[in-house]
Amino acid sequence: MTTDLRTAPPGFLAADDVVDLGHPAVQAVRWSLAHDRPDDVTYARRAFEHVRDRVDHSYDVADPRVTVRASEVAEAGVGLCYAQSHLLVALLRAHGVPAGLCYQRLAAPSGGHVVHGLVAVSVAGRWHRLDPRGTDVAFDLVREALVYTPDPARGERDVVGVFTSPPEEVLSPLRGVDDVLRAGLATDLPDRPGSAGESDVP
Repeated sequence: MTTDLRTAPPGFLAADDVVDLGHPAVQAVRWSLAHDRPDDVTYARRAFEHVRDRVDHSYDVADPRVTVRASEVAEAGVGLCYAQSHLLVALLRAHGVPAGLCYQRLAAPSGGHVVHGLVAVSVAGRWHRLDPRGTDVAFDLVREALVYTPDPARGERDVVGVFTSPPEEVLSPLRGVDDVLRAGLATDLPDRPGSAGESDVP
């Protein structure tokens, strides 16, 4: 998915309680990736690969710790797909690269559906979706590389829009739990068409 983007709305560079890009833990990673003043594309690739390769998915390593804020993910090195995306967005915004959150609704192996978190980044004037969840997924701004391809026959879909902040439907199941492996997950999200300043994103 790509789309033209002439100007980034302010929210796509902003911090919030979850995308806490000013936190020292996030800034330390940012400076390690930007030590030689890379251009935006090079920095975006480094940030993506850092999260993909150095932040384990909670289920993959059976780690029950609950990490939600970008700083928590940076410090712990583990999190759900949402958490991985929060850190990647924080790292991108900390370097002045517009970024937001996007989602897919996917069929769960145990039945029902869950929401999968992704990232959208704007470099070279276009939005590109990135998925740090998959260790074998490349950083590709030409051919979109994602872990999952939604199957409408299974009730799966891409959620329309790029979100500036994590929606409440994603955050609320993670609040007040002490074992992320037993936490409930969001099952669907409302579309946000035009939320990135252009139509059909993603």
